[in-house]
Amino acid sequence: MKRMFYVLAVLSAFAGTGASAQVNLSGQFVCVQGCMSAAPGQLAFVTQNGWELNLVNEAGAASRAWIDWPGHMWVDVWNEGAIYSPDGNTIQFNRGAVWQRYVPPPPPPPRVRHVRRHHS
Repeated sequence: MKRMFYVLAVLSAFAGTGASAQVNLSGQFVCVQGCMSAAPGQLAFVTQNGWELNLVNEAGAASRAWIDWPGHMWVDVWNEGAIYSPDGNTIQFNRGAVWQRYVPPPPPPPRVRHVRRHHS
């Protein structure tokens, strides 16, 4: 009976790590609340390699971070935790800053050239 419990515990641990590792936080983010930079629209950057992260905030300050449990990261230099959404599109830091994934605007529509015909 103890052996079965041990096997179930190990399998549940593996199941939990697989689901959280699927979240991809790499990309550009824009700070929408509690930002360090006074200039609106400055981008922040996240690079993820497994459970390890590199972050650069909108003011240019960099830090290493890691996912310490599913849905939560610890940012070392900033001495701050953060939660992230299951889809990886929002990061909310303990001190109130909120980053949302940056989605660039669509390109402008192509210009339509009108050809003028001269009638003689």
